[in-house]
Formats: sequence, C-alpha cells, structure tokens
Amino acid sequence: MGQIIKGKPVADAISQTLTKEVENLKVKGITPKLTLVRVGANGSDLAYERGALKRCSKIGIEAAVKELPEDVTQDRFVDELKKINEDKSVNGVMVFRPFPGQLDENVIKYIIAPEKDVDCFSPVNVAKVMEKDKTGFAPCTPSAVIEILKHYKIPVQGKRAVIIGRSMIVGKPMAMLLLNKNATVTICHSKTVDMPKICSEADILVVAIGRAKMIDSKYVKDGAVVVDVGINIDENGRICGDVNTEDCQPKTSMITPVPAGVGSVTSSILAQHIVKACKLQNNL
Repeated sequence: MGQIIKGKPVADAISQTLTKEVENLKVKGITPKLTLVRVGANGSDLAYERGALKRCSKIGIEAAVKELPEDVTQDRFVDELKKINEDKSVNGVMVFRPFPGQLDENVIKYIIAPEKDVDCFSPVNVAKVMEKDKTGFAPCTPSAVIEILKHYKIPVQGKRAVIIGRSMIVGKPMAMLLLNKNATVTICHSKTVDMPKICSEADILVVAIGRAKMIDSKYVKDGAVVVDVGINIDENGRICGDVNTEDCQPKTSMITPVPAGVGSVTSSILAQHIVKACKLQNNL
C-alpha cells in the first residue's frame, strides 16, 4: 500500500526558509510585494487568491489584488498591467487565466514584465525554463511537483517519468523540469495510442489531464510514485483529482492526495518566486 504524501509539510518547510529570507530583506529596508490581477470573480481564482494572500501574509510578503470587471476591454487590461510593470514597489505579478473571450492571451503575454512574471506567463520565462536559466520563473504548479519529489527524497535522475497532459501551465513545463533533473521523460495526451501501457512503465507518473478519477490502477506500475495535479468535482460534489486514488494506491510506493497534495504547495512556490524576483531586482 503506497504512502500518502501530503503537501503541507513541503509548504511549511519552504515557508519557514522564506520567512527568514524576508526578515533579512526587511532589515535592508526591502519588502517583497506581489500583485494578483484577476478578471471577474471565478470561484477557483478566488480560492487560489485566498490561499496566496494567506501564505504571503504568513511569510511577511506584501500582497495586493487588482480586480477588473468581467467585461474589461483589452486596452484597459493592458494599461493596468503596464502600470504594475512600472510600479517599482511591486516585485511579482500573477495574472489569473484563462481570460474571458475579449482578452487575447497571445498579446497580453508579451506585455507582462518578464522579471516580475512569477508564474511563467511571458514567453521569455518559457524560454528560460527550456534553457535551464535560473533567472527565469517556471510555472508554480510543476515547480510544486518538483519540490514534493525533493522533500520526500524521491530519486528522479535516470528514472522513467511519464506526464499525462501537455498544457503550457503544467504538462510541457513539467516535462522540462523533470528533464532538467535528468529523468527520461514521455508526455501522453488525448491522441496517445495505448496510454495505459506507456504510463504503466513509469517510475514517476504525473497526472494533469483535467478528468475526474480517470487514471486507475491499469495505468500504474508496481512501486511507482504517482503525483496527481488534477482538481475536479466528483459526482457527489466533492473535490477529487485526475487519479482514482483508492484504486491506484495499493500499487504505488507513494501517491499524492487531492485535496491536500500538490495544490497545498503552489502558494509557497509563488511566495518563493516573489522573494527570488525581489532579490534579482535589488541585485542581491
């Protein structure tokens, strides 16, 4: 029976380190600051926002929310983002996505200042992840997966890692981060032929497909580590992941739960990126 590996101990360890770093910055007269940019009041955005604000407050990071109406025009959105770019007191910006239809992500991603882009929206940071350039910022969710593997001392080098999902938010950057740790990486997606066979050869299986409890034990190799990134609502109205945990756990060595798994770590990674951005901007 696989060990359930929760996110809270990982998040708490990161936060403890960051609190000391922020205290040291404040001694120098520097307070790291985040601005969250949200359009409308989507429930999942609000839930993430509450977690991020709480985590920042606990660590000593200043945080503000720029809320824009659901029908905000592209011009106004761009103007507001440019103001935040130019505000020297702000070190990090996170923009909630997806956008409503009138906003063009392909335009906006070039507006956000790369040095403040703490969740890898800018193509500059995407390229830095590819280049293994440590001055860049990888997306918070795949970074949280890496921190969980590190915290629980799960070996990555030389291991066969399979990722289910190819989004720019999780799947593709996740592949690069694992590759940067010397894993042998395969990405599966909706057009993959015989996905259960490929997945069942993985030492580390990362699931980010967005379908409730889709992954059952036939996808899992005996002794594999399974990391469930999905957040869905099941038929009983409860939060669940993309993995059928009950069915898969007996075959795994370790498995993350949903809730209380990867999602618990993302706000700490966001805080980590804000502190890093603040240090880089202050040549520290």
